Amino acid sequence: MTVLTDEMKRLIEQQRLGFVATVCPDGTPNVSPKGTVCVLDDGRLMFADIRSPGTVANLRTNPGIEVNVVDPFVRKGYRFKGRAEVLEAGAEFERLVAVFAERGMPDAPRRIRAVVVMRVDQARPLISPGYDRDTDEAAMRARWVQHYLGNGDAGKLE
Repeated sequence: MTVLTDEMKRLIEQQRLGFVATVCPDGTPNVSPKGTVCVLDDGRLMFADIRSPGTVANLRTNPGIEVNVVDPFVRKGYRFKGRAEVLEAGAEFERLVAVFAERGMPDAPRRIRAVVVMRVDQARPLISPGYDRDTDEAAMRARWVQHYLGNGDAGKLE
């Protein structure tokens, strides 16, 4: 198991949105955004199954998983690879649903169908090729803030 650094934890908690990749039974990839990705402990992430039937079904067949979390302004993040466990009932499931409720989802017990717990086996940085042009985070952030505000050509492909 990989130990998550303070920087990894900070990014995950700040962003909350992760892109989860699983493998379908026919071997094709499935990528799905999850807005509840958070740190469970030093070596595990979790997210809630609110409307994730394909992701959960895939994980029941093949527990291999990758989660990408990226700051869209500085264009940096991490890719986490590992194994997932789907919890749908029991004391641990109830405890984790309560954690989501404490984190600002008061209707968690009604909405959450399962909690996916991921053991992180590998963590690697993701860095945009935009850094070939903008060499520091401040320049990258300024460019993408302008893009999202609708000013400038930050998103223009070169």
